[in-house]
Amino acid sequence: MEQLLRVMNFNVSSDGYGAGVGQSLERPFGHAEPGEMFSWAGATASWPMRTDPGGSRGLDDYFTRDFARNIGAEIMGRNKFGPQRGPWLDHDWKGWWGEEPPFRTPVFVMTHHPRPSFTLSDTTFHFVDEEPVKVLAMAREAAQGKDVRLGGGATVIREFLDADLVDTLHVAVSPVELGAGARLWESPDELLDRFEHEAVVSPRGGVTHHLFWR
Repeated sequence: MEQLLRVMNFNVSSDGYGAGVGQSLERPFGHAEPGEMFSWAGATASWPMRTDPGGSRGLDDYFTRDFARNIGAEIMGRNKFGPQRGPWLDHDWKGWWGEEPPFRTPVFVMTHHPRPSFTLSDTTFHFVDEEPVKVLAMAREAAQGKDVRLGGGATVIREFLDADLVDTLHVAVSPVELGAGARLWESPDELLDRFEHEAVVSPRGGVTHHLFWR
């Protein structure tokens, strides 16, 4: 069975930005407000970071529940992993997620400044300075026959789209404007030359789910 590269539950603003400007330790998404961008996902029963019972069911929950289905590895950019730039000055920094990251698979962090791998709970982070096609080959081997999730941010997703390596995408568009930041697209129509496309409006929060497949 073919191993797919899947973009899942990736959130952008109505003007196409996946994150704002000014990322810092205190503001992982820059000037974007996570509570506005990601409220649809955080409200669901299957949200991976949920620590209390409850949450909504329905369409939004279907997407968050699908996050880990048949996923054997993840690829992400360095800015999704943390706020540092340039050479690593602090190897004690091990990501935004604490001692139990939600990935539960090998994670390949794309960076021009590799550092030693480490494991937290059931997630191992590897830091690689390679082109997308090589990183995908590494992730597929680690996934042991399962699919690979392309976690973002927007710049990394564009790199893999430009290399024609992405098989499916789920992008949730929230009804907020950022005006600047890391941009995935100006319009979802940019992908119609390569993908089939359906858009489904969530019953909550004004979010539109865009689904793309080859």
